Amino acid sequence: MTGGRMGTKRYLFFLLFVAFLLVSAGCTQLFFKPGKEFVSDPMVQKYAPEEVYFTSPDGVNLYGWYFKRPEARGTILVCHGNVENISTHVKLDLWLVEAGYNLFIFDYRGYGRSGGQPDVKGVHRDAEAALETLITRLLHPGSRIIVFGKSLGGAIATHLVATSPYKGRVKALILDSVFSDYRMIAREKIAESIVGWPFQYPLSFLVNDDYSPLKTIRDIAPIPLLIVYGTDDPIVPGHHGRLLYDAASEPKTLWVSSVPGHVKSFSDTAFREKLLNYLASLP
Repeated sequence: MTGGRMGTKRYLFFLLFVAFLLVSAGCTQLFFKPGKEFVSDPMVQKYAPEEVYFTSPDGVNLYGWYFKRPEARGTILVCHGNVENISTHVKLDLWLVEAGYNLFIFDYRGYGRSGGQPDVKGVHRDAEAALETLITRLLHPGSRIIVFGKSLGGAIATHLVATSPYKGRVKALILDSVFSDYRMIAREKIAESIVGWPFQYPLSFLVNDDYSPLKTIRDIAPIPLLIVYGTDDPIVPGHHGRLLYDAASEPKTLWVSSVPGHVKSFSDTAFREKLLNYLASLP
């Protein structure tokens, strides 16, 4: 009997250890799935973006594209999501270039032609460098800047705008399909696995939560904040958008989309027109 109990304990310990290794190794993968290969797009070639090389505060070399429009209506800094690189993400944003906006989209460390390896602290540093580069190298003084963060990029953009010394230059922050808290979304994703479900709480504490949007969303004010989430988003449930909206200070706006998919709201022409009207109304 004793031997049987000891064998069962050893077996359970082994399962726990394996689950810990598998799931904790996957915690970082929940947030960062970079790709190095660039995808060719005729629309990118049409607008011929300027290649921008710049450096993160800790010395990592970074890369981005700057689409410049004559007599631009404003400039949009895009913080993209957690997969691939700018060559695939920019397809979601070229309509803004067509609408007359300058657009600066960059890759975090480990993505595309940027150096280094991604981690939570590092990608937030990269966004700081991108905003500084946009303001000090690419724009004329007084130009209107809108920061547009999507999914993971929304979390990064929230901390950026809330804490940046250049906050006064930002005219609005737009968050699309953003999660509210690194540990919360990690816990939810770990729980989707049968192996990970029993360990969702302890494993989520392995995730760096220092930069979670809920911690800084109140500090966005007085900059106008627009939060967009989908009711049929399979990646980031809508309650994250609602949590952020409830925690934010005025001025704030919430749009709820029924377009299915993740970061898909602005594939709808009506939503695009709505955003252009919103941007035009900014002071």
